[in-house]
Amino acid sequence: MTPFAERLLAWFARHGRSDLPWQHPRTPYRVWVSEIMLQQTRVETVTPYFLRFMEHFPDVESLAAADQDTVLHLWSGLGYYARARNLHRAAQHIVSEHDGDFPDTREALEQLPGIGRSTAAAVIAQAHDRPEPILDGNAKRVLARHAAVEGWPGSPSVQRELWAEAEARTPTARCADYTQAIMDLGALLCTRTRPDCPQCPVAGDCQALAQDRTGELPAPRPRKDLPTRIRHAAHVQTVQGSLLVQRAAQGIWGGLYSLPEAAAAPELDEWVRSQWPQAEAQDTNGLRHTFSHYHLDLRIHCYRLPPNACGIMEGDRAIWYKPGTSRAVGIPAPIQRYLHEHKDSGNGTNR
Repeated sequence: MTPFAERLLAWFARHGRSDLPWQHPRTPYRVWVSEIMLQQTRVETVTPYFLRFMEHFPDVESLAAADQDTVLHLWSGLGYYARARNLHRAAQHIVSEHDGDFPDTREALEQLPGIGRSTAAAVIAQAHDRPEPILDGNAKRVLARHAAVEGWPGSPSVQRELWAEAEARTPTARCADYTQAIMDLGALLCTRTRPDCPQCPVAGDCQALAQDRTGELPAPRPRKDLPTRIRHAAHVQTVQGSLLVQRAAQGIWGGLYSLPEAAAAPELDEWVRSQWPQAEAQDTNGLRHTFSHYHLDLRIHCYRLPPNACGIMEGDRAIWYKPGTSRAVGIPAPIQRYLHEHKDSGNGTNR
């Protein structure tokens, strides 16, 4: 066992996290779901989502049999919804192609939707205690600092160097503990800002610390100005609730239910009035949400319908939604917050 692994495992035995819900029991299915949820998301945020998800889908068969709306509803607020869609598709593949038996090799796991090398390795290491190096965000930060790896970890050349460092340090025994330990070290001590180097078990030969460069490594993503996209949405309210339509399966908020959108306000207004000529235009509200690659400025145009209004009926791609009372569907978190904040607007609707 390498000195790095020995010191890290000794620290983990005293200070590591051993009470995470996916560790009890630590099955391949539970580890897999947790690893997908933990991509770009903190443990504190994931934990309640994971517990709720396990209540509804305790095994891969129940997840495979679920409808996508329910899966996305339970994921609402966690973000990066392609993860949920891929999780659902992967479960269906495991049931149909593997008879419900979870694949037990990294190569087989990598063939499933939404599973890359590091996620597959984490499942094998933690669920089967077999040596597989991982390279999640926490591990990248630890290794980039300990070995003073230059460059942004997202670039292919830097990734190759970090994979080599990960492979060199991964032990052949206590693999499950080691995998959790390196993630814990990055989450608890070797944090992005203000790392707690005096408490770090591998600080003695950390190259970034020796060079006084813990604030520089790993190198940040090259800065670029995010563009702003303007879209227009209709908040149509009646006594039945607020109109939501299901978005296309691909793209931002894919498969979720949201307010009807258009590129321009006249186009949106024309559509609303083609459905409800008697619609009364009200205020316009604004909502800004930042994605990884652009800012979204959503101009929300409010319309009130009379109690006897008719038009679009609820169907597969459209519902009248009232927070807390309507059927469970996936709704983007910003839209969900907006609907909650405006649930009492418009002639008593949604009360």
